[in-house]
Amino acid sequence: MVAQDFKIINNKYNFCVVFCMVFFLILPVRTIASELNIYSHRQPFLINPFLEAFTKKTGIKTNVVYSTKGLAQRLKAEGQNTPADVILTVDIGRLQVYADLKLLAEINSDKLYKNIPSHLRSSDKTWVGLSKRSRIIVVSKSRIKPASISRIEDLANPIWKNKICTRPGSHVYNRALMASMIAAKGIDEATKWAKGLVKNLARRPQGNDRAQVKAIYEGQCDIAIINNYYYGKLKYSDDPKQRKWAEELSLIFPNQDKDDRGAHINISGGGIAKYSKNKKNAVKLLEFLSEEASQKLYGTINFEYPVNPKVKPTKILQDWGTFREDKLPIQRIAEFSLDAQKIIDVVGW
Repeated sequence: MVAQDFKIINNKYNFCVVFCMVFFLILPVRTIASELNIYSHRQPFLINPFLEAFTKKTGIKTNVVYSTKGLAQRLKAEGQNTPADVILTVDIGRLQVYADLKLLAEINSDKLYKNIPSHLRSSDKTWVGLSKRSRIIVVSKSRIKPASISRIEDLANPIWKNKICTRPGSHVYNRALMASMIAAKGIDEATKWAKGLVKNLARRPQGNDRAQVKAIYEGQCDIAIINNYYYGKLKYSDDPKQRKWAEELSLIFPNQDKDDRGAHINISGGGIAKYSKNKKNAVKLLEFLSEEASQKLYGTINFEYPVNPKVKPTKILQDWGTFREDKLPIQRIAEFSLDAQKIIDVVGW
């Protein structure tokens, strides 16, 4: 082999090395830019329609890891090596876990802050509410006059002894309700209310919100506390038995007097993973979820209320009646979560 031949081969080799290095450096960026990885506490059937619409609109593919627990600990363990971009949760308590562990990035989006009121997002811009649900009172249509209960505080009245069913107080939905009572009444009055509520229980706290409705239908109790969307799930269920349960109910949105604070609400929400490799598209997804089409979809799929004040609730939700919500900053509920759990433990809820 002559020197000129070697020079030609060497030049081809150098070109290949440079080309391959550039190719493999660019390829992961393209892959990351065209996909989003989501850690979700929301069940797939609830979020897939949103993600399919997002992909159709933007061309950005989504991958979902779903679990009801353990995702925050997983994200923490993964650290800077996490593949996660977006976190989607149900309940402010679960969302705040990520914030407390410093696992969320600051979100910079004028669109999000225009679409979502300040009391439904964090003060440090690390998470936002994406849909609302109200924790309401339901009563037996045949045994209780709805007008006899107007406030959540009324459930501690001794006249309702052996009349009330609830899921365990330690569940995040009831813990959030308890936290809202602390915010409104203070520790002492909230504890007094919780003791009165427990004294009025018809049975040991158990089951989920559906189970409380079933218990009313079966005559085990006359009053229950549930998230509003469970009524919709039962009323429009494919199971005729569950539809009968719903038929037995009257809905009460409590604390509606003009001088009262309004009905307690909670949120589903989201944030961006601190070490996301694709924050730009992660913001795009959260913005998409705050826009009109998605906000209406929350109502259609899961009977939830829009957080975007420009979007009206679905007709089905409007037919249940309008209500005034408690405008307590949702972050305060997370702040009182520990105190709420202490009260729940003390009173045996």
